[in-house]
Amino acid sequence: MTRQPALFIGHGSPMTMITENVERRGMEELGRRLPRPDAILAVTAHWETRGETRLTSGIAPHTIHDFRGFPQELYDMRYAAPGSPDLARRAAELIGEKAVLDETHGFDHGVWGTLMPMFPDAGIPVVAMSVDMSLSGEGHRQIGERLAPLRDENVLIVGSGNVIHNLMLWRQSAGTKPDWAVDFRERTNAALLERQDTALTGFAPDDKAAQAAINSGEHYVPLLYPLGTRQANDEVAVFNDTMDGALTMTSVIWGDAALVEGL
Repeated sequence: MTRQPALFIGHGSPMTMITENVERRGMEELGRRLPRPDAILAVTAHWETRGETRLTSGIAPHTIHDFRGFPQELYDMRYAAPGSPDLARRAAELIGEKAVLDETHGFDHGVWGTLMPMFPDAGIPVVAMSVDMSLSGEGHRQIGERLAPLRDENVLIVGSGNVIHNLMLWRQSAGTKPDWAVDFRERTNAALLERQDTALTGFAPDDKAAQAAINSGEHYVPLLYPLGTRQANDEVAVFNDTMDGALTMTSVIWGDAALVEGL
């Protein structure tokens, strides 16, 4: 069986789903190119936990609209992919004692905001996974490393967030490319391509660009899970690498870089 790639997808604003934009077109095209997985494990920035990692284990998780003030069209959206209790149990086994199965949680915007463009038929079973915000950056990466065997079981692992995500600064910087954001994007992209994991899992206390980019952190750490699944022969490529003020849509693939060529 062919090993599935691992992905980090910048999901950005919910408006990405209902407006014409290059980022959504990139996700749609990637979905057409990917080998079809048997199931998807989606690590979402929109599900924060502490002291545990939760996994949806319901048969038919509901769609969560975890945002306010957007057009009704977005609240009408449903992503009716089936759940996968089997995958949830398998992932929990790999993660260890801090994993908790959750039969009632649904698919938030971090899940359907990336999977709907790639797999609009909603026919692939999905398990959503929380981010344990009590962990260090290296702790997040290590969970990804434990989950790596899933890639050889035809499971697509997708981290969903944003490398740079600071909504307070975005309101005053929209439409620009601040120097600090450009610097942080260049550094993180270089670290990804050059496999410098320690440059991605920890930042100095006086690193002002990192403080501004990562802010509360929940949108950055989903990057570290697919990073942790990286295998020695994986190619790494960056795509959808756009910036709007304090928000980037930078996305990454580990596996076959040809799958994102031109995106």
